[in-house]
Amino acid sequence: MIEEHTPAAVGSDYLLLGQYAERAYLEYAMSVVKGRALPEVSDGQKPVQRRILYAMRDMGLTHGAKPVKSARVVGEILGKYHPHGDASAYDAMVRMAQDFTLRYPLIDGIGNFGSRDGDGAAAMRYTEARLTPIAELLLAEINQGTVDFVPNYDGAFEEPLHLPARLPMVLLNGASGIAVGLATEIPSHNLTEVTQAAIALLKKPSLTTAELMQYIPAPDFAGGGHIITPATDLQQIYETGKGSVRVRARYEVEKLARGQWRIIVTELPPNTSAQKILAEIEEQTNPKPKSGKKNLTQEQQNTKALMLSLLERVRDESDGEAPVRLVFEPKSSRIEPENFINTLMAQTSLEGNAPMNLVMMGTDNRPAQKNLKTILTEWLEFRTVTVTRRLKFRLTQVEKRIHILDGRMIAFLHIDEVIRVIRESDDPKPDLMAAFGLTEIQA
Repeated sequence: MIEEHTPAAVGSDYLLLGQYAERAYLEYAMSVVKGRALPEVSDGQKPVQRRILYAMRDMGLTHGAKPVKSARVVGEILGKYHPHGDASAYDAMVRMAQDFTLRYPLIDGIGNFGSRDGDGAAAMRYTEARLTPIAELLLAEINQGTVDFVPNYDGAFEEPLHLPARLPMVLLNGASGIAVGLATEIPSHNLTEVTQAAIALLKKPSLTTAELMQYIPAPDFAGGGHIITPATDLQQIYETGKGSVRVRARYEVEKLARGQWRIIVTELPPNTSAQKILAEIEEQTNPKPKSGKKNLTQEQQNTKALMLSLLERVRDESDGEAPVRLVFEPKSSRIEPENFINTLMAQTSLEGNAPMNLVMMGTDNRPAQKNLKTILTEWLEFRTVTVTRRLKFRLTQVEKRIHILDGRMIAFLHIDEVIRVIRESDDPKPDLMAAFGLTEIQA
């Protein structure tokens, strides 16, 4: 027989199942938010990314060093700092090395690290890696007392709680992640624009988000693209920390002989690849009946007729020199290029929306959605503390050196007496301290 308890009858030794489940779920949710999904406003990194950068620096893999196998780096990360599967560490490494994913890659990858068409990276035993020069912006001052260190998962080593980032990397490279009840989608921005905005805000903290947008007018996506969202809508997004940006491909009309022309696409919107565009065009020009249907729908027939009346052929000429080069040839040179490209934009992913959701861990260690000014303000506060700690560390080092030199000066001025004390004493250290007023370090 199961004995029932009312809430009032439950003592301190009991916990209602509902209360336990709620507490356990919240603890799990916060663990996911802090430990996996959201970047820090301070250095713009998630824990696994921070551990990768610190481990590679610890291995001496700076931008001028000889690269080593990625498997060796992953082993170092898992063994010392990140007790999870190797796929989690290597996948993060791959993303940090892709120039079409990050605006400013932090890892210099040698080998196949994937492509914008969705091809996966080679296995970690085949690829090699080292840090890029811009990674020094995150790591350069780490041994100068700028950040706190905490024990790793087994207490055998220490890892930094933050990196002493010299620029707000959370804006420069952005981030993408999904947690329990929270998600983030931070686009990348231009380094020069972000730097100028940070300097302006440092000089005049009363600047508004609208005034900061004179320096940062819009995101700067790693894969390029042309943002066509009106400035008023962009201002609303930056003030609220949430919204959607309309991005279209960059193209040019290439004139040919005898009045012919063609469209050359050189940049694509985020999360779009050349293979995706070709697949969409193939599906529209050669459609198949939908599931459960024998014939094409009227909409499919209309789209097919429209595309076949405009488009003669399309081919992908992308290569190492031109990461994106899609060539669209019209059915007739009499077609207006503007109508031609507008139809392609409407029917394919050559134009699309890029979400923005500026959610991150703040300096108060709490997740929140932040606007542009708040992000820069909190980073400047973090950086001010970092620089102050760096200067205090250097001052301490100088004071220690001066203290030792003071002791040497005393010994130099009384060199004969010092030699006599050392020769005649069985334990000269305390005798020197007593005779000349030296500290233990000086003695």
